[in-house]
Amino acid sequence: MIEVKKPSTSSSWYFPGIFAGMALTMKKMLANLSNKKKMPTLNYPEEKYEYSPRFKGNHVLTVKKDGSLRCTACMLCATNCPADCIHIVAAEHNDPSVEKYPIRYEIDVLRCVFCGFCEEACPVDAIRMGPEWQTPAVNGSKFVYDIQHLAYRPNLKGGMVSVLDEEERHKAGI
Repeated sequence: MIEVKKPSTSSSWYFPGIFAGMALTMKKMLANLSNKKKMPTLNYPEEKYEYSPRFKGNHVLTVKKDGSLRCTACMLCATNCPADCIHIVAAEHNDPSVEKYPIRYEIDVLRCVFCGFCEEACPVDAIRMGPEWQTPAVNGSKFVYDIQHLAYRPNLKGGMVSVLDEEERHKAGI
């Protein structure tokens, strides 16, 4: 038979845990204040923190070499998004070799959890998580990014060209 021991009344009190946590916080604070040279700081506007190459920042829509969007409006990124923050409206393309293209592609960055599932789901390398992370704005409507912001913003210098080329994709059978 298994014997169950009831915890003592002193272990059910939460004050010892609170005081231990406050003591640890005070110890760290006093250590940082006494050794200011060892405190990890960064002069923010002048110095930028360098993230690893695996960092997933703001979204970027890639473009082809001719400057058009690589997105084929297959809706896989929007379907795979757990936050339901990607909204795509597709239309028929004039070129018969292209089935459809997005006339509206919006990402609500305030709802996004930056998981990268959209990047993994895209079969044509149309969306990527870029290295940018600073997104200041005055109100919430500025955080709904459209095609112009996602693909053609000035710091992308005409758009981020996709690694995959159409000929390479055709040769690979994609």
